[in-house]
Amino acid sequence: MRFVLEHTDSGTGARAGRIETDHGSIETPVFMPVGTVGTVKGVSPRELREDLATTILLGNTYHLFLRPGTDILRSAGGLHRFMDWDRPILTDSGGFQVFSLAGIRKLTEEGVRFQSHIDGSTHWFTPESVIDTQRAIGSDIMMVLDECPPGDAPRSYAEKSNELTLRWAARCKARHAETDALYGHSQALYGIVQGVVYPDVRRDSARRLVDLDFPGYAIGGLSVGEPAEQMYAMVEVVNEVLPTEKPRYLMGVGTPANLVENVFRGIDQFDCVMPTRNGRNGMLFTTEGIVNIRNLKWADCHEPIDPGLDLDVSNRFTLAYARHLFVANELLGLRIATLQNLALYAWLMRGARQAILEDRFGSWRTDVLPRITRRR
Repeated sequence: MRFVLEHTDSGTGARAGRIETDHGSIETPVFMPVGTVGTVKGVSPRELREDLATTILLGNTYHLFLRPGTDILRSAGGLHRFMDWDRPILTDSGGFQVFSLAGIRKLTEEGVRFQSHIDGSTHWFTPESVIDTQRAIGSDIMMVLDECPPGDAPRSYAEKSNELTLRWAARCKARHAETDALYGHSQALYGIVQGVVYPDVRRDSARRLVDLDFPGYAIGGLSVGEPAEQMYAMVEVVNEVLPTEKPRYLMGVGTPANLVENVFRGIDQFDCVMPTRNGRNGMLFTTEGIVNIRNLKWADCHEPIDPGLDLDVSNRFTLAYARHLFVANELLGLRIATLQNLALYAWLMRGARQAILEDRFGSWRTDVLPRITRRR
């Protein structure tokens, strides 16, 4: 993997760059649709490629480890072939899912033992095993195993957890160095900065991960219930430490406004289930604001969903029709909402990138934020 920093906006910290992988180039800033179990819910790989121009998507080690499992992924030749996706894939290590989904878990220095949320079976994740699992998945960008403490964790817990995450990061890096990729393409490994909302803990985490010299760095443990301003403050603290010549990935974030504000602060990569999950629940993000498509006000509104997007479903289908589909519990409604929201996120990142390259990100941000955040 190679990262090229193309331009930094002169008035802000916003960056435009390019991540080059064996499966293709990724222009940043970029939002990565979440394909947790090898699929972005309701969207085909062809639609991701052709309709949404998706350059990278995310899979999850925890979920793919449990189902379909590494044996099937190996026999398929990796996740790219298994799901017919010829562009880059990033995988989370599964640490967040272990701590948020597993009903029973036990944390030790060696790793974490947990029960599957699917059938209650018991499994171990260690720093070494998650690297082996991501080798079997074949993702282009892998993540170290980390502990993701709750957003209200006390300082003492945050410090202890950070020490464990740093030791695990070193073990992951060693395992990555002593193992080979399985499918003929390279796999980069990112470190993950933790530290809850304590600036000094975050700063210490970032500095020591930089000393380990990863090719990219993620910021984890944010957008877990803390106020947005605290999230932004932690991003600023961490980005003061992280090297400018390497990509920065803010994990699990967020709303369209969160993306704009964190690009402003120098973030390059994002992922979040919000556009797909909220879409399936009837929330549409549009270029002119947020729509609750179940509201009665849209029942007789025969305007296109979002003429501001160059997407077939946004222009051909009306708000009234989309509402009808949701009220009637028709699956097409879920697909339309998902495609609309993913297209909006992609449109937002393209607009941000162009504004950075033209050195006008500040004015673009001022213009776009009121539009995308208003309730229609």
